[in-house]
Formats: sequence, structure tokens, C-alpha cells
Amino acid sequence: MQASIEQISQVSVLAGLETPDKYKLQPYTQVRQYLQAEIVFHEGDRLPAKLYALIDGELRVTKIATTGKETILRTLTLGEIFAAPALLGDGIAPATVTAETNCQILTVERDALLTTIQQNPDVALKMLMVFNARLQQLHETVHGLVSERAIVRLARLIHYSAVEYGTQTTKDGEFLKVKLPYYRIARSIGITYEECVRLIKSLNCLVYHRGGKIAVLDMEKLEAIARGELAVME
Repeated sequence: MQASIEQISQVSVLAGLETPDKYKLQPYTQVRQYLQAEIVFHEGDRLPAKLYALIDGELRVTKIATTGKETILRTLTLGEIFAAPALLGDGIAPATVTAETNCQILTVERDALLTTIQQNPDVALKMLMVFNARLQQLHETVHGLVSERAIVRLARLIHYSAVEYGTQTTKDGEFLKVKLPYYRIARSIGITYEECVRLIKSLNCLVYHRGGKIAVLDMEKLEAIARGELAVME
């Protein structure tokens, strides 16, 4: 199904295009629906030369180690682009992408996108900013797994999620807009499910609610722990 102008506008790097430019791009777009838990593509798959963007729902990006252990690299939300190698690299999927919820993915054919970029260089700049931020996050994740305590990695993940996806203020605290179930946290920072439960209970600056809803009671304290400036008993 071809994307609507409204759907094209949901893609972060394309939102700033003038309406006539979006109409020119429209014939080269496609929207596909995926059900919860459906695999969008596996690590190592050959990908068509397209820009991929999430316009509805939530996606999980994971890698499997040679030991069989799964690590969650990141969660993608509305408007985010992904699968950079399909557009700029060797066309091989660097990780497995799974539908965390029912979702819709918009794709744009590479040649049409390059024509748009020639006429609108800001699109390329926005894409580079996104991919650079991803590389920095990956570097921090790898560094943290090697050298940082688990409690620091946990606090950093929760603080990052609060900044990246936002919070909603209630009388019970600042609730993260993204849900972080125990299993997702554990696989994101390289610890066991049981250790994740124990560490979250040790943080008195937040409260975990069923289903992965997290309320941050003291954002400054959480940030200090994430920077390794405040010791917490593990």
C-alpha cells in the first residue's frame, strides 16, 4: 500500500519537506503492517535498497551472540528510521528487527530518496545526525558492558529512556512514556532477569509497576547514579 502524505510526514527525517516534495516522493513509498512478535527481518538478511521508517507501533532491535544469548540494542518508536545498511551500506541486516506491538513500516526506494536529497540536502543532514547518535549509543553500550557496574548500566538505560522518549508527570512521579519490562532491561544491559528485578528494587529513586511502567521519583538522583557519581548497594 502506498503511503499517504500524512504518513510520510510522520517520518522524522522527511517531516520538514514541503508538501509538493512529499507528493513527488509518494509513488516510491510503501506501507506494510506487521503483527506483534512478527519478524521484520533477521540479522544477516539481504535487504532491498530502501529507507525504512516506523510510523506506527514499536520495534525491537536485537543481536544474537555465538553463545545464543540475545541482547536488545534498542527499541524503535514512532517516526524513527532504521536498517542503515539497506540504504548506505552492504545491504545486509546488522541485527534482527521484531514487532514489539502491531506496527506499520514505511519504506522509500533508494533512488527516489537520493533525488529528494539532491533537492533537499537537509534530509541527508538529519539522517547523518540520527546514525551518528546511534553509533554513540552503541559505543556507550559496549563500553558499559565491559567496564561499568550493572547498577550504573541500569540507571543509564532508564535515564536515557526518560530523555529520549519523554515522561508524563503525575502525582505518583514522572512516568516514562516507553515501557521497560524486566526482560527488556535485562537483555539490554547484559544481566539476568533475576538480577534485574533485584537491582530495580534497590533503586529508591524509582518505582517499577506491572507491565514495565516506571515512575521516576528523583530524576537528579537517577542521573547521578547513571554518571557513576552516586554509589548504590547492589
